[in-house]
Amino acid sequence: MRFRLTPRETSFYDMFAASADNIVTGSKLLMELLGAESSARAEIAERMRAAEHAGDDATHAIFHQLNSSFITPFDREDIYALASSLDDIMDFMEEAVDLVVLYNIEQLPKGVEQQIEVLARAAELTAEAMPHLRTMDNLTEYWIEVNRLENQADQIHRKLLAHLFNGKYDAIEVLKLKQIVDVLEEAADAFEHVANTVETIAVKES
Repeated sequence: MRFRLTPRETSFYDMFAASADNIVTGSKLLMELLGAESSARAEIAERMRAAEHAGDDATHAIFHQLNSSFITPFDREDIYALASSLDDIMDFMEEAVDLVVLYNIEQLPKGVEQQIEVLARAAELTAEAMPHLRTMDNLTEYWIEVNRLENQADQIHRKLLAHLFNGKYDAIEVLKLKQIVDVLEEAADAFEHVANTVETIAVKES
């Protein structure tokens, strides 16, 4: 860890932790969506929308703090990248839930539950990792595991696409379902972006 002579603004750590905790809330709502009746999905989507708004507020708070802080705990561009990637995760999860409701999807294809399970695990790991930014300790296993999960998500996504294009769905249904599974894949990519940013920060601070 580099030795610093100047004090640093430490509230960023709490804000990153709060943002990651909110993502866990979003992942739980995704899991809830899987087992919900069609009639209950609109209410879940409303709660997800509220969580996404909370995520936006958390991101804006980080940006405000960044713009008003003379000394930051690590490089400004990394703070911005980390906050933006965390925000992207919530945006993608909220979009997926909203599309399920808007498209009146009766049944999600087999394999979506695996996508969501991967996202839920990545959310847990991310929430556990954020407090370690204070010391930069015990983070290596985090970004290795999130990268492994993203590779797993890629494989699940490819299998889902193969399933959707096997001729059992009509063309309109394929378009709807493909958009949903693509957005869930983007959420997995965003988790990897967070992990890669954390790795970059840790390398710089070592």
